[in-house]
Amino acid sequence: MSETARTFLAFALFALGLALAPVVFTSGLALTMMSLMGVMIIFALSYNVLLGQTGLLSFGHAVYYGLGGFCAAHAMNYVARNKLGVPLPAIPLAGAAAGLFFRGVFGAVAARRAGTGFSMISLGVGELVAALAGIQRSFFGGEDGIATNRVKLAPFLGYKFGPQIQVYYLIAAWCLICVILMYALTRTPFGRMCNAVRDNPERAEFVGYSTQRIRFQAFVLSAMFAGVAGSLAAINFELMNSQAIGAGASGQVLLMTFVGGVGHFFGPIIGAMLITFLQISLSDITKAWMLYFGLLFILVVMFVPGGIAGWLSLHRPLLRGGRILKLVPSYLAAAVPLAALGVGLIALIEMAHHMLVEAGDGSRMQLFGIAFDAASPLPWLVALALFFGGAFGLKLVWPRIDDAWAAAQAEGKQA
Repeated sequence: MSETARTFLAFALFALGLALAPVVFTSGLALTMMSLMGVMIIFALSYNVLLGQTGLLSFGHAVYYGLGGFCAAHAMNYVARNKLGVPLPAIPLAGAAAGLFFRGVFGAVAARRAGTGFSMISLGVGELVAALAGIQRSFFGGEDGIATNRVKLAPFLGYKFGPQIQVYYLIAAWCLICVILMYALTRTPFGRMCNAVRDNPERAEFVGYSTQRIRFQAFVLSAMFAGVAGSLAAINFELMNSQAIGAGASGQVLLMTFVGGVGHFFGPIIGAMLITFLQISLSDITKAWMLYFGLLFILVVMFVPGGIAGWLSLHRPLLRGGRILKLVPSYLAAAVPLAALGVGLIALIEMAHHMLVEAGDGSRMQLFGIAFDAASPLPWLVALALFFGGAFGLKLVWPRIDDAWAAAQAEGKQA
């Protein structure tokens, strides 16, 4: 199968998944989660235009997501107030325009630098806008934010977008459009030059391209898509507040991109879906869910620097050659110590959080359906035994995984 056919098949399956997801997952929580996933996919891919494609590490990307959302909320209120007849599906264009405008203003300064200088400028811009949000109440709405009502806009093909299912399909349509456009961007000569600026800026300058101009253009395009994501968030929640432009939102999109896989186009999609799912589900299970996100980020950077997509791409040649089965026994052998290590780590985190943060509730707690006293030494000893035993077992099994990889690759070379 040719690369074009594989790409077309991948996007067809992606579109089919977006269309059929509400049929498979019918609960209200699932519908809300999938709507947020669609928004975060656009947001994470827009960040990957900067980091993965152009090599620009930004600590303030949420500024353009939030400003796009605020402009979309004001646009919705203005259209509804004046009864202009603009349908809701056109509102993300206002967010895109806002992202273009504000990135053009800030990008004229930030794009002059790369590396650490660019990162620090983006951080400064993020803090500047976050501070401005507390001062300029007419635009940002103060602590309450800007509320809007999507059903007051003109209907589109008879739909008023009141039910969440209609909002989901609106977000899914925009998500599919943005994903296709951003993928097409990577296949253009401009996308290739972004990669050249990322990998070897001196050579890009030598062949006649301005690295500053390439960075600025990538900067602006990423902000445009971030503005679309922000406007879809405003439509989904019917509210935008200052949290959308804060450092937390910028850190969240950075986490999604790294966990999914920097430099792999579908990596941020995987990361956005996974982190959104964990963010919603873990917050209902444990109060220490933010700590798990931090540990996840550290572990990915240390042991899987290519992210989930990078790890999966390593298996692609083995899958095509039919040699993937050679890795199954070693992976199964590693599953037991890995599970023991994970259970031990979770137990240590939960007990420490309960004793340090929730000490006022007493030392009794429940974990994995088992009630025990966290002040007793026995649970701590069991958790430590599982953690270190799992780590030691994983260390013993790891050479077996290396041997299986070497054997599978050697067989591929002989073939």
